[in-house]
Amino acid sequence: MPIYEYKCQDCGTKFEKLIRQSDAAEPTCPSCGLQRLERELSTFAAHTGGSSSSSEGPMCPSGGRCSTPGACGMNFN
Repeated sequence: MPIYEYKCQDCGTKFEKLIRQSDAAEPTCPSCGLQRLERELSTFAAHTGGSSSSSEGPMCPSGGRCSTPGACGMNFN
C-alpha cells in the first residue's frame, strides 16, 4: 500500500495518506476538509536488513561490500 504526500491548494497544509485499493473516495485535507489536493513528489526509503557499519567498507554496485574501493569502477570520494 503506497503512502502519498499531498498539499492542499486551499490552505497549504501538507500531509501523507496511506492509500488502499479499496479506498474509492479521494482524500480530503485534514485541516480544512476540502478535496483540492495536489500530489507532491516524494522519496522512498528501503531497509535491506544488512549491516550499516562503515567499517566494513563501501557498497559496490553488485550489492556486496567492496574490499578494494575503486577496483569496481566506483569513486567513493
